[in-house]
Amino acid sequence: MVRSMTRAGGRAARVAKRVAPQPEVNPAPPGQLGGHYTPLKESEIQTIYSYALKFLADLGMADVPKYLLDICCAKGAFISSRGRMCFPQTMVEDIIASAAKKITLHGRDPNRSVEVGGKNVHFGTAGAAVQTLDIDTGIYRPSTLRDLYNFTRLQDNLENISWFARCCVATDIPDNFELDVNTAYVLAKGTTKPIATSFFLDTHVEPVVKMFDMVSGGEGEFSRRPWAFTHISPIISPFKYGEDAVDVCRECIRLNFPVNCITAAQSGATAPAPPAGFLVTSVAETLASLVMVNCQKPGFPMIFSNWPFVVDLRTGAFCGGGGETAIMNAASAQITNWLGLPSGVASCMSDAKAVDAQMGSEKGITALAAGLSGANMVFESSGMMASILGCSFEAFILDNEMHSHIYRAVRGIEVNDDTINYEAITNAVLGTGHFLGDDVTLAAMQRDYFYPRIADRDPPISWVENGAHDIWSVAKAKVIEILKQPDPQYIPHAIDQEIRRQYNILI
Repeated sequence: MVRSMTRAGGRAARVAKRVAPQPEVNPAPPGQLGGHYTPLKESEIQTIYSYALKFLADLGMADVPKYLLDICCAKGAFISSRGRMCFPQTMVEDIIASAAKKITLHGRDPNRSVEVGGKNVHFGTAGAAVQTLDIDTGIYRPSTLRDLYNFTRLQDNLENISWFARCCVATDIPDNFELDVNTAYVLAKGTTKPIATSFFLDTHVEPVVKMFDMVSGGEGEFSRRPWAFTHISPIISPFKYGEDAVDVCRECIRLNFPVNCITAAQSGATAPAPPAGFLVTSVAETLASLVMVNCQKPGFPMIFSNWPFVVDLRTGAFCGGGGETAIMNAASAQITNWLGLPSGVASCMSDAKAVDAQMGSEKGITALAAGLSGANMVFESSGMMASILGCSFEAFILDNEMHSHIYRAVRGIEVNDDTINYEAITNAVLGTGHFLGDDVTLAAMQRDYFYPRIADRDPPISWVENGAHDIWSVAKAKVIEILKQPDPQYIPHAIDQEIRRQYNILI
């Protein structure tokens, strides 16, 4: 009788406590510690690494620019009988030991800066989508500078995108210099997060740095605290340097513009088809980038971006989703973390063209594997569709929410006396017979659980009463809501006018 009265008498109070407004707490913010998923054994990592060193020492690199050849040979490299530049194992290992292990990606807003290294996991963007999924028609069309600016503005409001790299190419700008300048401009105009851009030629770097100096407040200010980094692919797989990209890298080092050196080989095409062989050659090639950078300036901030790209061997087409992409990028992150270097991979892409179940499954499996592996930087993780040929505004919204679930999975389960709470369990068993409204439950409600804002958890009858919206339409409405907000004023008007006076800004 006493137990029955206790249940009835406390129900209203318990319900009131559960539904009362709770302080906004993010149970799993960016930067969670990964490394729980280890597709490779320690011995297998050592084998892959040993073969990578062997290829660099025996096969080496071709198409080496003369100045780089001189710099590297002065540091221990040599020219083989095949005429290729080779790196002795001790030289590579010494460079790994002295290379930057943690890098701060500065935001113009210091509160948005990100430290990468160790096993901290962050999701961000990258890509060069030439098409955008039109929010009105639901059909792909050529990407424009306005699209890039709108993507920049959109992600500025999304908490799980830690940095913003250009996700699409403004195909309405045919001139390469103007494209580089305008891309950099809209990134700076639309967000104060760390940003990343790219350059066609080394001569384009300094003009952009001068523009960034104006935004930063004066000559040399950007280089003193760089809030952007550069995407560079210095390697043409298999085992060649790309002269233009190497030249861009040299100029970035001179101007203290941090670099993200990407090896983007494709399985069965520019890299071996077996995943193990792929990882050997891709690790070796990314190490060749590390040597290139550190021979010019030891310890210069470089992200070790070994991006395994998968080819559908039936057709030769690139595919961004699937189990192979998931495991190969996770393994890549595991190897880079084992080396102690800041790791970058490319996951959370989809081959789907629409915001549908294929998109969700492909993005989910690849993003989760990358997060659990401890990848420091997961590139291509937001908005990328159609085998990275396309980009979607709605996918940005959905990916942002998915990343919260992934951060929660990466965070894991804390096991201690407080999270078990012997006394609370005993009291519930001998008293109310449940845990609803318990103080421990209310604490866990905010601390341990993420509650989606886009995904629908209502019962079917409520879903129908609310309009029976699918998630694509819900995400579309959120995009429209954000893009209707006034443009951010991240560049003061007077500075913006001066930039426009000196550069041909096309937006």
